[in-house]
Amino acid sequence: MNLSYWEIKSWFTNIDFTIVGSGIVGLSCALHLRERYPKAKILVLEKGTLPQGASTKNAGFACFGSLSEILDDLKAHSEAEVLNLVQKRVEGLQLLRKNLGDRTIDYLQYGGYELFSKDDDVLYETCLSKREAINSLLKPIFKADVFSIKGNCFQFKNINEHYVFNPFEGQIDTGKMMEALLQKVQSKDIKILNNISVESYQESNSSISVKTNLLEFSTSKLLVATNGFASQLINEPVKPARAQVLITKPIKNLRIKGTFHLDRGYYYFRNIDDRILFGGGRNLDFKGEETTAFSQTTLIQNSLETILKDTILPTTPFEIEHRWSGIMGVGNQKKAIVKQISNHVFCGVRLGGIGVAIGSTIGKELAQITD
Repeated sequence: MNLSYWEIKSWFTNIDFTIVGSGIVGLSCALHLRERYPKAKILVLEKGTLPQGASTKNAGFACFGSLSEILDDLKAHSEAEVLNLVQKRVEGLQLLRKNLGDRTIDYLQYGGYELFSKDDDVLYETCLSKREAINSLLKPIFKADVFSIKGNCFQFKNINEHYVFNPFEGQIDTGKMMEALLQKVQSKDIKILNNISVESYQESNSSISVKTNLLEFSTSKLLVATNGFASQLINEPVKPARAQVLITKPIKNLRIKGTFHLDRGYYYFRNIDDRILFGGGRNLDFKGEETTAFSQTTLIQNSLETILKDTILPTTPFEIEHRWSGIMGVGNQKKAIVKQISNHVFCGVRLGGIGVAIGSTIGKELAQITD
């Protein structure tokens, strides 16, 4: 890249911290670094025109886990570990709301609902039988019962006539959240550069040489916050997981309000601007969705449309206006990876598909380990 003396001096010289990724984690990390190091030169690099990955492409669920998801987590984690996971999600959402304000991000606590297919009576009965035990497990965090039973008030079809309801779950406007984060970071004299991909880095005793698609430069510390794309840069157990989404055109007199989980959370939908936003279906092709390609497949999109027509809006005409996909970072464990990789390199990745909830906390933790 043909850079001038002024460009090199102002943007790429004497950099204290370089953060790779301008999603929730990267921007939250930048804000906490500024609090800790008021005079540091902080640079955020983003390979996309907008934040890539999942931060601007998620469904905007302010949630911490459905009843069936928590029961699944208990199969692979201890009760203490699951409680810690939920606690981190709750604290992360509180931190996000505190940093940006509920009005700014359009936070609405309509509650969350878990629906059960008529073909999955075993899961339904299991959740009902374990509900009180999980409420007891979570009571130290919420000081009240989390999960209760409600009738089919939204008249969905082909599901059990009762939902599991969670009054603590909410929803946000993802675009407004990211706009506010970007504005707040830039107001703190933190530089954000887009359309720059970090290809590799080389560590010396005192600094890191960073090679990008445009230039090479030096930084004192490198912080990787690319989640689903982490394996392209660092050797950590993070797999990409694509999530496909669609949204309807506005629907007159839409009465559905809340966040909804179906089929162990592999499908999820919500109301937004008189529309239904619906995503999921990764369980139909786990291997195929283990990709960093932003695209959609006929298999999953057809599944989404079928469930939308037969279950969610069985008596309401609708049209699909837009489709997209986002890339999450997952692994064998639900716990995010926040660690020092080498003397000058750190990472905060593997958010497990719940980045809205824990992204702010992971960014803060990433900033705290840079001493």
